Amino acid sequence: METKRFDVVALGELLIDFTENGLSGQDNPLFEANPGGAPCNVLAMLNRLGHACAFVGKVGDDLFGKQLRDVVCAAGIDVSHLVMDAGCHTTLAFVKTAPNGDRDFSFYRDPGADMLLRAEEVPEADVANARIFHFGTLSLTHDGVRAATQKAVAAAKAGGALISFDPNLRPPLWSDLGLARAQIEWGLAQCDILKIADNELEFMTGETDFYKGAALLRRQYPNIRLFNVTAGAKGSYSFYQDLRVFEPAQTLGGTIETTGAGDTFCACVLHFALEHGLEGLMESDLHGMLRFANAAAYLVTTRKGAIRSMPERAEVEALLRRA
Repeated sequence: METKRFDVVALGELLIDFTENGLSGQDNPLFEANPGGAPCNVLAMLNRLGHACAFVGKVGDDLFGKQLRDVVCAAGIDVSHLVMDAGCHTTLAFVKTAPNGDRDFSFYRDPGADMLLRAEEVPEADVANARIFHFGTLSLTHDGVRAATQKAVAAAKAGGALISFDPNLRPPLWSDLGLARAQIEWGLAQCDILKIADNELEFMTGETDFYKGAALLRRQYPNIRLFNVTAGAKGSYSFYQDLRVFEPAQTLGGTIETTGAGDTFCACVLHFALEHGLEGLMESDLHGMLRFANAAAYLVTTRKGAIRSMPERAEVEALLRRA
């Protein structure tokens, strides 16, 4: 890839994840205000891996928005295009964690700042100056931010960037799941690199067999050059040209919650693409990519939160040596 100012630019939500953290002396649940939001989670891990990243989005000019700006900046992510809007509140998500680490989300986003990003606030020149542009569907739920996302994708393509997409389906945030399906279809038609979770693959295809579901979408969207499926504790799959590769997840125990695991995985895939490109990949390349991504994702599940919990490369490599 040619030299660009940024390795990865991402657009989307930046919010506070209030995650459960025990009980008070009166047996009331305690929640910890963890900085989060899938696109910035991805960028935080990429920064850990040595990549120059920038974020495009909007938060409120409030207590939480200022906290998020400071945390993202401290994570080494360029925040020149993080809009602080005094006319709206920062989006909040309360996360209830099940014993197995799975999560149930309650969003306070009607409206939330992230969904109010406008097309004219998209920095086309900097988006075009990225090697990879990454986005998800939370920036496609409403007309204004959808137009901003579409403008950013067009600018990235015009600049020759690879397009990365993660559906990151959150049903409570959609007025109509038919609209969600249509917007995921649009994202699938734009991207070169896809990270899709098992439940999202089933939502889009009706298939519980990952191989059949992946084959169906790959036929429909031949533009997707590197197609990856995450299946939680089962592991992950990668499809590239005629190759189909599976790697089991790390099973060392100690999982606290799964927030940020998929984003960490996604970041590691983008790291691989930045280092290796997407031409002439071999089965061994895909196995190595998945092993690294699975290990990094596992480490995040042993910690609370996401942006501040991303592992260093040395931690991932040490875990792989133990496996």
